[in-house]
Amino acid sequence: MKDENSKGNVLTGADAVLQALKKEKTKIIFGYPGGATLPIYDKLDKYGIRHILCRHEQGGTHMADGYARATGKAGVCMATSGPGATNLVTGIATAFMDSSSLIAITGQVPREMIGNDAFQEVDITGITIPITKHNYLISEPEDLSDSIHEAFYLSTTGRKGPVLIDIPKDVLSSELKAPDKNHKKPVLEGYNPTIKGHSGQIKKAAILLRSAKQPLIISGGGVAGSGAEDALTSFARKYEIPVVATLMGKNGFPNTDRLYLGLIGYHGTAAGNNAVQKADVILAVGTRFGDRTTGPLGNFAPEARIIHIDIDPAEISKNITSFLPIVGDASQIINSISGHLDKEGITASKSEKEEWLNFLLKIKKDREKPADSSKLNIPLILERLKKIIPDPIMTTDVGRHQIFAAHHFPIDRKNSFITSGGLGTMGFGLPAAIGAKAGFPDDTVISINGDGSFLMCCQELVTAVEENLPIIAMVMKDQRLGMISQLQSAFYGERYNCCDLGKCVDFTKIAEGMGALGIRVEQPDEIEGAIKKAVASGRPTVIEFILHEQGNTYPMVTGSSLTDYIEE
Repeated sequence: MKDENSKGNVLTGADAVLQALKKEKTKIIFGYPGGATLPIYDKLDKYGIRHILCRHEQGGTHMADGYARATGKAGVCMATSGPGATNLVTGIATAFMDSSSLIAITGQVPREMIGNDAFQEVDITGITIPITKHNYLISEPEDLSDSIHEAFYLSTTGRKGPVLIDIPKDVLSSELKAPDKNHKKPVLEGYNPTIKGHSGQIKKAAILLRSAKQPLIISGGGVAGSGAEDALTSFARKYEIPVVATLMGKNGFPNTDRLYLGLIGYHGTAAGNNAVQKADVILAVGTRFGDRTTGPLGNFAPEARIIHIDIDPAEISKNITSFLPIVGDASQIINSISGHLDKEGITASKSEKEEWLNFLLKIKKDREKPADSSKLNIPLILERLKKIIPDPIMTTDVGRHQIFAAHHFPIDRKNSFITSGGLGTMGFGLPAAIGAKAGFPDDTVISINGDGSFLMCCQELVTAVEENLPIIAMVMKDQRLGMISQLQSAFYGERYNCCDLGKCVDFTKIAEGMGALGIRVEQPDEIEGAIKKAVASGRPTVIEFILHEQGNTYPMVTGSSLTDYIEE
C-alpha cells in the first residue's frame, strides 16, 4: 500500500518493514511502542495489520509465541530500543527452548549513535545471539525487505525458532525505492535443512521395528512442531505400538487413545516410565532428550536400541546415544518406515506384542483413579473442566498446576496444549492464552495458572479486556510457590523458606480492577457453575480457586532410573 507522504515510488524504511510483513501474511503484531519504533507505528494503520498493545514487552513475546504455537504460523512482536528490547529476552528464550516460530522486531538508536552509550541504547543482537536462530542489525534501508523475508524463512523452516531484527531509527525514517513486489524465496548459503531422511537408515529402522517384541514410541515436541501428528498416530495404531510423551510432546498423539501411556521422566506416569525402562526398541520422534525427560542419563532405557528421528542433527546423541539416527522431517520418515514394514511384514509374534501392551495397560489402569471430590484440588478442577469444555485450547504457567494439567487434562486436538517446557517460564500462561485467542477468536481458550506465576504477567488482563479477547484464567491459589515448597519438602527438611506468597492478594478484585470478570470458588460443588458463568459472560474472566490442599504432583526422590520417578 502506498504511503500518502511518499513521492512516486519512494518509500521509507518503515514502509518497507510493513510491506514485507504484509507479504508474509502477518495479520497481528503484539507490541509496545517507543521512540525508536515510532516511524513504524506512524504508518501501521495504512497496512491493515492489527496491532495488539501488550502492557509489558515480555507479555508481548509470550502472546506472539502463544499465537505461533496455536496457529502454526510465525508470531510477530515488536519493542523499542533499550529496556523495551531487553524486556523481550525471556520470551525469546522461551520460544528458542521450545522451537517456536517467533519474529521479534526491535528499534535501535540512530546508526551514528551506536556504540556511544546513547539514551536507550543496548546491544540486543549481542545479547540474543545464544537464544535466537539468527538475528540482524540492519545497517542499510535497502536490506530491510530481504532481511524480513529471510527471518520468516529461517524461523519457520527446519527446526523452528525465534529470529530478531534490530532496526536503527534513522533506517526506518530513510527513503528508498520500493522493493521488488515479487520477492523470491530466500536462498541462504549454508542453510539447507534436511527434509528427506536417509533411505538406508530408514530401511534399518524398519528392520529393527519388524522384530521388536517390546517396541515403544516417544512423542517429542517436534512431532507437533513439524505437523507430524497424523503420521505418528496412524503409525502407532497400525502396528499397535504404545506411545509415551515428553511434556512438549503431549500434543503429538491423542491422549484418549488406548495406546497412550502418558508422560515420561521426572513428571512421568508409572506406565510411561516402566515402558521406557523395559522397551527393546524405541522410536523417538522430535525429542532432545532433556533432563526432565530422561532422569539419570546413564540408566535411561537400558534395554532399548533407540531410533532417533529429528530435523536438527545437533540433537542426535547430544544427551542420549542413538543406536540409529535419522535426520529429516518426521512425517516423511515415519511414512517411509511404514512403507518398508508393509512390504516386509512384522516378524515379532503377535502374542509377544500383545503381552507387552497388556502389561503396560494394566499398570496404567491400576494407577488411574478419580480425583478426591471431597475437597477442592487441582485434579478435581481439571476433571470437571474437561466435562464442561472438552476441547479447548489450554495454556499453562509453570509449576505443580502445569504438571497436573499435563496428567489430568487429556487432549486430542492438535496444538491445544501450550506450555513453557524448556525454559520453564513463570508468567507464560496468561499472555500465551491471549495470543492463542487472537489466532482463534471463536475458540474457548483456558489458561491454567498458579498464584505465583499469575502475578508475574497479570497486567496483561488489561490487554485481553481492551482487545475483547475473552480468555478464562483459572488461578490455583494455594498461597505459596507450589513446586518450590515441594522441593523444600523433599530435599530441605521441610524448611519452607521464602515460598509463602501471603494471604493479601484477592484475584477477583484484581480482575475487576482491570475490567475483567472475577469469580471465587471455595467448594467443589461451585466448580461447574463458575466455569459455565465464565463461558456465558463472553468477557475475560479470572476464576480464583481457593485450594484445600497442597497436593504434590509426584514423589520427589533421588533415583537411579525412570522407574523411581512415577506419578502417585
